[in-house]
Amino acid sequence: MHHNLRLLDLNLLLVFDALYRLGSVTEAASELAISPSAFSHALARLRVALEDPLFVRQDSQMQPTPRADALFPAISRALETLNGELGKVDSFDPATSTQTFTFAATDYTAAVFFPELIARLQAAAPGIRVRIIYSREYDALEDLLAGRVNFAVGFEEEKVQPRHGLASLALFTDDYVVAVRKGHPLAGETLTPETYLQLGHVVVSPWNEHHRPIDSYLLSRHVSRNTVVELPSVMSAPFIVSRTDLAITLPRRGVHQLFDTRQLALHAPPFSIPPYTLKVYYRPSNGQAKAQQWMLAQIAALK
Repeated sequence: MHHNLRLLDLNLLLVFDALYRLGSVTEAASELAISPSAFSHALARLRVALEDPLFVRQDSQMQPTPRADALFPAISRALETLNGELGKVDSFDPATSTQTFTFAATDYTAAVFFPELIARLQAAAPGIRVRIIYSREYDALEDLLAGRVNFAVGFEEEKVQPRHGLASLALFTDDYVVAVRKGHPLAGETLTPETYLQLGHVVVSPWNEHHRPIDSYLLSRHVSRNTVVELPSVMSAPFIVSRTDLAITLPRRGVHQLFDTRQLALHAPPFSIPPYTLKVYYRPSNGQAKAQQWMLAQIAALK
């Protein structure tokens, strides 16, 4: 890619531009704050690289060759564009911005995270757009590293070292609850480990993972639960639980956000299941620093 540019020191384009405009080695060297001797050496390198004299002396002026005349418009535009981009101030005004922020999330993390954030953004920055794409666990982090998304929303059950090149903002920690419908035979009973393992369970596996956090925990105790329904999305779970005697184990906040808790009986798990922490992952080196810092501040305010 850019094979021709790899053969050329791009600083030489400044030499070309200055000499074409000013027609004098002395004046062009002065504009670039280098000596006439250094300018002449740079011009010699440019002539070799482009295989053309580029400028010939006529009286007291350096006149461009046809090759230089052909090159000047493109080089001038390129330098002007690059100079303008490099000179831009990293400004961000949330009140007038129409920037789009892209998040990777599952439907569950979207349900517990975005309603409050969107309400906050609508009040402070009504022109800002939010795009949510479906998270596929580590694919989301790859998308984040590659710059395809601005933030990834996920949860962790235990403290882990952050992935190289990423940082995270912890929002809240939540515990798990076991939910069954109000008319369930065990609705008013104390949930024991034995009863929990005998129940039929609805399990949500958005990434089709083989070792889900709760099942991995139970496996470490050499027991397993009876999974009757396995779902890729949490959205149908409330309808299944409300019409059957199946149970579901989810973080407390998610149950209150997604289910009609008036129709549920909630139990504390009969095992010491580790809580989980919802985190927002981002790249500290993101180029749009002020916009990212502002959005991180809005996210942090949700704690």
